[in-house]
Amino acid sequence: MHKREISLTVNGKVHELAVEPRLSLSDMLRDELRLSGTHIGCEHGVCGACSILLDGVPVRSCLMLAVQADGHEITTVEGLSNEDRSPGILQEAFQDAHGMQCGYCTPGMLISAQALLTANADPSLEEIKDAIGGNLCRCTGYTQIIESIQLAASRLREAG
Repeated sequence: MHKREISLTVNGKVHELAVEPRLSLSDMLRDELRLSGTHIGCEHGVCGACSILLDGVPVRSCLMLAVQADGHEITTVEGLSNEDRSPGILQEAFQDAHGMQCGYCTPGMLISAQALLTANADPSLEEIKDAIGGNLCRCTGYTQIIESIQLAASRLREAG
């Protein structure tokens, strides 16, 4: 199978790669770019662990081929960190409010929360539930995840 040349921006950095047309975006991120924060869960688009931002919109990277991302901008969970690679406000809020347990769903939850908070600095409880509704967590009752997003929203508003 002939590889296809693609160019995409991941976490602010342009990457030019030759990939097989059948390679999933999640596998390309993990195996080719070594960004292991994007978790592979169900590989059917159900769990949300592999969520990334594609041009600012959350998508399941396991359901997308790498060649489909050609020319697009991608943000992975690693891209939510500060420039010095320290945790960003959202990540710190998840730590402080104990919004993770095993951590497997956390990257997808963070990506969904980031998309929400970018669009809405003061989301309601229902808006938060709706934003993370496509992400499965088997460890928590979602309460601490919701509290983490509320804390991050508050801190982001305070930071201006």
